[in-house]
Amino acid sequence: MSVIETASTREDLPLMVIPSCMPSMVEAFRSAFSKLDDLCRVRMYTDTVLDEDVLASRCKDADSVVVIGFRVSDALLEKLATSVHCMVFGGTGVANYVNLSAAKEHGIRICNVEHYGDEAVAEHTVALMFELARHSGYLNQQLRNGKWIEMEGLELNGKTLGLVGFGGIGKAVAKIAHGIGMKVAVCSRHEDTQALQEFGATWTASIDELIESSDVVSLHLGLNEQTKGMITEAHLAKLHPGALFINTARAELIEPGALVKRLSEGDVLAGLDVFDHEPLPMDDPLLSLSNVVLTPHVAWFTQEAVVNVIAQCFDGVSAFYRGERYNVVV
Repeated sequence: MSVIETASTREDLPLMVIPSCMPSMVEAFRSAFSKLDDLCRVRMYTDTVLDEDVLASRCKDADSVVVIGFRVSDALLEKLATSVHCMVFGGTGVANYVNLSAAKEHGIRICNVEHYGDEAVAEHTVALMFELARHSGYLNQQLRNGKWIEMEGLELNGKTLGLVGFGGIGKAVAKIAHGIGMKVAVCSRHEDTQALQEFGATWTASIDELIESSDVVSLHLGLNEQTKGMITEAHLAKLHPGALFINTARAELIEPGALVKRLSEGDVLAGLDVFDHEPLPMDDPLLSLSNVVLTPHVAWFTQEAVVNVIAQCFDGVSAFYRGERYNVVV
């Protein structure tokens, strides 16, 4: 671990701290420090830390904090509130990472970043879909192990892709799917007529109807009190044999235990990038299933998305110090 600082002698400037950072993001953060020149001092720790005592210690005297990869419990928020007035989260679903009501009571501004990785997540979603359909990664590994396996694939052209959620990522997935000749069906709260027409998609308000009629089902919802656990065991039972199920959104969208139960029947395939517990424990039942492709929550992780996250984080901090508003949640 090292500490990178700017304007360390400028005691007249407020302090912004990045108390934990993914090592792969360090240089991208450093290259953007100039955006905060003459607005604040910057102190960045270059390792990833989850220990709340360490995080609190690192944020001592900070006026603003950039939150990357850790949750802010009520206890940690209480400690930070002694000096912190602005927290910028490097993601969208901030309500899953901090108690917004408590932050508001403490007078702490909470900001997020938006649509930073729509294309990245969409492309990863489609990559999982293709892997389930054609098994290229699996066959590559088998061939390298000396096994020449002829494995039948699934042709996606003409198949129906059912999207649960139709925000920025859902639309980006629809664009790709439409381009490869898939039929697109959408279940969302609002019927976006213009976007539906653009991708030749159909809309329904019924999740049951969507799942029952789709060859591939993909989740693209934010997690909140209304969406938590909304995909139930009864919904998953409607996946027809041979269907593909993909989740690059949030694991908590699915009723606990329902997906493992459905996949254990062995007649559907799944591609998952998000899990109830991360990192995924080695005793998780998903790891024992051969009909699942798993990736470690990296759908968002491209250089382009990283640059976008950092730019928006610093725009949020910059706006705070300039007395302006940018991506303010509370």
